[in-house]
Amino acid sequence: MASVKLREVIEKEKLVNLTPEIDCSLIKIKQPDINRPGVQLTGYFEHFDASRIQIIGFVEHSYMQGMSHERREEIYDKILAKKSPCFIFCRELEPDEEFLAAARRYNVPVLMTKQSTSVFMAELIRWLNVRLAPCISIHGVLVDVYGEGVLITGESGIGKSEAALELIKRGHRLVSDDVVEIRKVSEETLVGTAPDITKHFIELRGIGIIDVKTLFGVASVRDTQNIDLVIQLEEWDKDKEYDRLGLEEEYTEYLGNRVVCHRIPIRPGRNLAIICEAAAINHRQKEMGYNAAQELYNRVQKALANKHEEEED
Repeated sequence: MASVKLREVIEKEKLVNLTPEIDCSLIKIKQPDINRPGVQLTGYFEHFDASRIQIIGFVEHSYMQGMSHERREEIYDKILAKKSPCFIFCRELEPDEEFLAAARRYNVPVLMTKQSTSVFMAELIRWLNVRLAPCISIHGVLVDVYGEGVLITGESGIGKSEAALELIKRGHRLVSDDVVEIRKVSEETLVGTAPDITKHFIELRGIGIIDVKTLFGVASVRDTQNIDLVIQLEEWDKDKEYDRLGLEEEYTEYLGNRVVCHRIPIRPGRNLAIICEAAAINHRQKEMGYNAAQELYNRVQKALANKHEEEED
């Protein structure tokens, strides 16, 4: 099961640690959901998910300040005994000494941010969703082509890296070569990244490893990209029929999400970079509501209907 170290959350969100004596290095976050324990502060602990990060906003803080000393100690003892990964106070709101004492007693880190509660929650959930999303690794190349994430797949040695290099020279951006890590961040969105060890590198048979970022500059690479389109390269088979109109979309599936897939036959003389560019632009055009194949089909149908009318006259 994927997890994120609490130390990474502290560094990413620039949080202030109010309990530095507590070791955060071994604490791990295992789900992207968070909780605002307003109901728990009233004493209701049914269905309380203590495995989530707990967020204290202005409303919760105000309620805590209005509690009596005895009530605070009772509730703080119950809520912190659940061993949540941490408590984060937003808007630079400071916890009272009773809360900090109970947190130290149960070894629960207390953190603080100056961000507003809603903004901080939205950013934290978004980041955790990406980091904790289901992940698989596949063999392929991911390139940002005109803002569309194009995943190029195919058998080893078929020319994926060469196509990516030509796209980079034409001004597009490399995300990953050889191995692409795919994360499902929602029911509609797949995000691709490169493994840290191979980030910004391309392997070219006969030449070896090249550093794209060093050779072509920082504008030629990016760290992540949504996967919008899959181009599967395959050897040309003269006995196989290939789609020449594109009226019906083909799809491939990763982690339960479907992605539009084009199967491109490879033979000498075909410029893969231009084909990938055309496929990316055509995909964007379809998303904007225009389908060239459907337009051609409509024209043919209209021409046939006109011809039929002329024959009847």
